[in-house]
Amino acid sequence: MAGYRTGAVGRNNRLCRTMEVMSVNTCFAHVNLVAIDWRRLAAFYQQVFGCHPVPPERHLRGDWLSRATGVPDAEVEGIHLRLPGSGEGGPTLEVFQYPSVVRDCLPPAANRKGFAHIAFGVDDVAGTLDQVHACGGSSIGEIVCRDIKGSGRITFAYARDPEDNIIELQRWENGHDPD
Repeated sequence: MAGYRTGAVGRNNRLCRTMEVMSVNTCFAHVNLVAIDWRRLAAFYQQVFGCHPVPPERHLRGDWLSRATGVPDAEVEGIHLRLPGSGEGGPTLEVFQYPSVVRDCLPPAANRKGFAHIAFGVDDVAGTLDQVHACGGSSIGEIVCRDIKGSGRITFAYARDPEDNIIELQRWENGHDPD
């Protein structure tokens, strides 16, 4: 049974009422990436990270899609890509393209509010970064190695895919990603 608990700190450090709810059975399903050219972006993630297409290609439109997304006359096309290391039935990267894409004035930034980046664990950060460049992406910063107390040593770099979305390439030693 759900109940209320008072005194919890909420948004903007205000006291608010929070509701304790029963947990539900959940699993991570997908992350959506809105593309300017979904075929080019999907090919990038397949070539660089070994993502695999999960057919069928999607060509969706209609009132039902507009009602769900809040986008008038919504129409999308694209594909789901199985993320590496997740196995059959694991989460996907959903690469979709709308006929009309809202373009921000500023490129994505690591410290901008909202979703910032997608991270891939790789065996060779420098080699993968070279592959990012060869497939139309770019670097943001440099490759950095750092010991993280209690977690191990991380080697990582931030990069951009061909449409400026931020990607983190990471390799952990003597430990693992602490989530």
